[in-house]
Amino acid sequence: MGMNQTPAAERLHIAFFGKRNSGKSSIINAVTGQNLAIVSDVLGTTTDPVYKTMELLPVGPVMLIDTPGIDDDGELGALRVRKSYQVLNKTDVAILVVDGQKGLAAEDEKLIQRFQEKKIPYLVAFNKSDLLSKDGGVPVGAENVLLTGIKPDLHLMEKSTRPENRYIWVSAKEKTNIWELKEQIAALGVKEENPKRIVADLLEPSDLVILVIPIDKAAPKGRLILPQQQTIRDILDADAVSVVVKENELKNTLSVLGKKPKLVITDSQVFGKVSADTPSDIMLTSFSILFARYKGNLDTLVRGVSALDQIRDGDRILIAEGCTHHRQCDDIGTVKLPRWIENYTGAKPEYVFTSGTEFPEDLTPYRMIIHCGGCMLNEREMKYRIVCAQEQGIPITNYGTLIAHLNGILKRSLAPFPQIAQGLAL
Repeated sequence: MGMNQTPAAERLHIAFFGKRNSGKSSIINAVTGQNLAIVSDVLGTTTDPVYKTMELLPVGPVMLIDTPGIDDDGELGALRVRKSYQVLNKTDVAILVVDGQKGLAAEDEKLIQRFQEKKIPYLVAFNKSDLLSKDGGVPVGAENVLLTGIKPDLHLMEKSTRPENRYIWVSAKEKTNIWELKEQIAALGVKEENPKRIVADLLEPSDLVILVIPIDKAAPKGRLILPQQQTIRDILDADAVSVVVKENELKNTLSVLGKKPKLVITDSQVFGKVSADTPSDIMLTSFSILFARYKGNLDTLVRGVSALDQIRDGDRILIAEGCTHHRQCDDIGTVKLPRWIENYTGAKPEYVFTSGTEFPEDLTPYRMIIHCGGCMLNEREMKYRIVCAQEQGIPITNYGTLIAHLNGILKRSLAPFPQIAQGLAL
């Protein structure tokens, strides 16, 4: 998979924070070597988080995020600051850019505290080091830089770039220590090789897997959607064999294959038909359930689905999608799910729909949350949403788990994962 095809959800998310005019955008441009961010002398030029996918050596494929100033004022400013804080939910590595002439402000200290609370690896980059005097003295007006406990001595700058030190003096203008800053970002961003697999750990070499993919008007023209591509790749990595069919071809394919498949994986929307067509001695699951397990959330989502059995007229259900690909998702999220829920419960709940980066901070108005598979969200963001629901005591499940439950086949679809199926009242 080329760099441009690396899924956003799999990229390292590096976010730059700081007060207005601390030089965030200039630092991003220096780090990337290209003018990606808006640079201006006007305070608060960045009004929304700006996302850029790129290859950043020595890190690899990354998502860079430039955020609005954390000291913005007024009603609109407060909204921008909130947007900056929301970026923390998906940040893998945080860079706090501070004006080196002014030192850490209260807003900076507050943000550092949030990094620590959320266990986000971070660096504090003191910018504008070119304005500090060469003999290590403090220029007029920069006395409070010493409050940081780091003497702004340019002779000591090399020592301040060691990985165990969270502080680094840089100059976007002179490109001083920019290479060292990138090295430190890389050191903080090194992820252990993800031991989790989508499906490969369930397979032996030469095992046969059938993937059932409906091609209807909601399917993207001329291609497969991301979870389907990633699953096929994972099957290939396991030296197993994948056969891809439409739902109407499954029965015939099973009869002519001459070899019993180890597993059938289906799109959730055709779960009922596929279950009926797949003999009971063949394991069956869905892409949605596989991805919930891959992101470490499956047991929570399975527990959350039982809330559906208590839904009554007027209960509010939040249906949340991680992407804004309306043509693909709207049909299931806003049309099919409500219809299936009402057929199953006999109730008339009230639905609230969100998509993309929108996700309510206050979840207490909802009786339950039904989330999409989250293939466009990185693991940190998906886990954040689930933790929000858990902390507020609101059951959360996802499309695939819910659809399996509606079809009475959840227990069957969890057969590949007995440790999750055990002890759950299904």
